[in-house]
Amino acid sequence: MSDIRHQWISNFRERLQSTGFSPEEQQSHIELLSSLLDGLADTDLQGHYDQAAEVLSARLFSHQNLLGVIRQQTAELDAVKRLTYSLTTNLELQSVLDNVVTEAMKLVKNARNAHIYLYQNDILRFGASLDGHGKRNQESWPPRKEGLTYAVAHSKEARLIENLLADPLFKGMPEEWQGSMISIPLMMAENVIGVMNLSRWQVGGFSSAEQRLLQLLADQAAIAIINARLHEAVSRQALSDTLTGLPNRRALDRYLDHQVARSMRTGRPFGVLMMDLDGFKKINDSWGHAIGDRVLHDTAAFLASTSRASDFLARYGGDELSMVLPDADGQIAARVADNIQQRFASYSCFLPDGSVARMGISGGIAIYPTHARSAADLLRAADEALYRAKKHARGSFLIARGFTGDLQVPNLKG
Repeated sequence: MSDIRHQWISNFRERLQSTGFSPEEQQSHIELLSSLLDGLADTDLQGHYDQAAEVLSARLFSHQNLLGVIRQQTAELDAVKRLTYSLTTNLELQSVLDNVVTEAMKLVKNARNAHIYLYQNDILRFGASLDGHGKRNQESWPPRKEGLTYAVAHSKEARLIENLLADPLFKGMPEEWQGSMISIPLMMAENVIGVMNLSRWQVGGFSSAEQRLLQLLADQAAIAIINARLHEAVSRQALSDTLTGLPNRRALDRYLDHQVARSMRTGRPFGVLMMDLDGFKKINDSWGHAIGDRVLHDTAAFLASTSRASDFLARYGGDELSMVLPDADGQIAARVADNIQQRFASYSCFLPDGSVARMGISGGIAIYPTHARSAADLLRAADEALYRAKKHARGSFLIARGFTGDLQVPNLKG
């Protein structure tokens, strides 16, 4: 009897090894069957031991398979919950893309790397990547027009490559590109907004559970990307002046707060120029607001094109413009102001009757922390200097009161 019992347990152990249960779980199931078989010795079924043992092991194994399915579905639900939380708690596009590749690497065993490409106007643009060593956002091989990623974007269907080296799409690729890959389009309605690729070292297919989870991730990623883009567009609109296209007063205040914090941390000063267009009111009164708006738009574009890459030009209000000069002391601010005046001396705009209107520019200069200890006070200091320039020295830049040091710029007056 003990030999028969041992054989049934041995057979049951072999069957459990194909279930994917952990060693601890397998041992627990074997001990349960062992107890049930021991119980047969005390019953009147001893003469039918084989039949009874077969029924017990079959039912127990069937129940364990059901338990395995439940466990897998529970794991998938946990993954769904994690994905949903991860991709809906952040509205910054790059963070969303980074989260997508992070989650993709978690969903597949032995994953080598994951990539996200954004797709628009038949162009794939790199979004994010992560490899098994933790390296992020390194694009080694941009998508080829004849390659897998473009094929998936065009077909709108996922593609599974079980052996990269044997697939025609990867002909001529380096030998280290061995393994398998799955490529899934990121869809919103009928539109492809991106493609997600995930590769692993092993040759062979991806399990149905892995494919389901990756498809779920792709669906969640598409929604998160659209939401991030909408948030980005709304934020940009909220911080932009609709007439000139320049940053607006709200954006200026934010930038100034950032510069104040940076200056306090580094000890480096920065400057603000407050500027007003001389002669703009006459154009507005003579030709109306539509022409005035066009002139203001063109003038703002001209100033933006002549400013340094590091400078921050914004519309303060009306025809007043503000320029923030990072890492600028009084000398640098004075040179920038002088350069603006020189360039503006040759600037003109055409009016509807064909005539040419020339405008001047007046301004005020304030330096942090020389003239103020807060962003709001710095703007007031520059605005006060502008007011004095408009009243007493139109066409020039004046320095905020209390400025220390000789700027050695002839057309600047304190």
